Amino acid sequence: MKFHEDILKLDVARVTKQLCEAIRRQVRDDLKKSGAVVGISGGIDSTVVSALCARALGPERVLGVMMPEQESSGESETLARQLAAQFGFEAIKEDITGGLTGLSCYEKRDEAIKQLFPMYDKSYKCKITIPESILSKDTFNFFHLTIQKPGEEANTKRMTPNVYAQVVAASNLKQRLRMTTLYYHAERCNWAVAGTGNKDEHMQGFFVKYGDGGADFKPIANLFKIQVYQLAEYLGVPTEIIKRIPTTDTYSAGSTQEEFFFGLDFYRMDMLWHAMETNVPAAEAAKVLGISVQEAEHGYAHIARKIQATEPLRLPPLEIDLPE
Repeated sequence: MKFHEDILKLDVARVTKQLCEAIRRQVRDDLKKSGAVVGISGGIDSTVVSALCARALGPERVLGVMMPEQESSGESETLARQLAAQFGFEAIKEDITGGLTGLSCYEKRDEAIKQLFPMYDKSYKCKITIPESILSKDTFNFFHLTIQKPGEEANTKRMTPNVYAQVVAASNLKQRLRMTTLYYHAERCNWAVAGTGNKDEHMQGFFVKYGDGGADFKPIANLFKIQVYQLAEYLGVPTEIIKRIPTTDTYSAGSTQEEFFFGLDFYRMDMLWHAMETNVPAAEAAKVLGISVQEAEHGYAHIARKIQATEPLRLPPLEIDLPE
């Protein structure tokens, strides 16, 4: 099929029916459970997954769990409650700040930040960003750390490998504690945990192993982000959620998914990825997307590199077979 601007457009009614049938089969037959627990954040992915589960299993067999902490956006809870009311399932709130404090999450992260910014304290907000679009060059984008005190200009520095590793390791405690919380409720109800990651996140490694990557089933793991938005429109997701800019909701300064990890808007990234997967020449993809051939080639290379580099994240635990 010729590559064109609507190549990733879904037959949303058919795909929704297929996904709901698969959810019922996986939850009831494969996992031997009767309901689903979903971590809800007011984001598009968790919204679509919870809406699909409510349609597939019945809203009375879906539990939405909000898991804010002291640096979460207040908008997340507002939108999550609106989502639950829209689709008729129960939503509960579990504040994980105390658990993260007990694990020294904030302390360990701040310790690393102070290696770059000795003046950093609780009055600052922080975030990690990729400074350039993935189309601009065919090399690795180094991560930068930005801190900002209210009313003052932001201060940004390139992160050293050690600082980056410790900041991320400490911040990942947030996702891992959320996974633990979801499994508490899943076991309490004898239900299954639904993963909310899409293809962009799953295949490029934008998830935390045994954190938000930990789930019993993953309904949208093979859907591009722009396809998740298509399902959201069909399912009647509140406009406020659809229009919300995707964010990690991990760093206090509020970093978007594009600036933190992907380095490109979802439409162009998903289209380039599909073109690469289906062996569309870079020149043909570039023409459809209105970019240069070199930019398309850079996009292909970056996406392929991320998929390859994050393969260990997707591996199950490795076992050793001893010879007889």
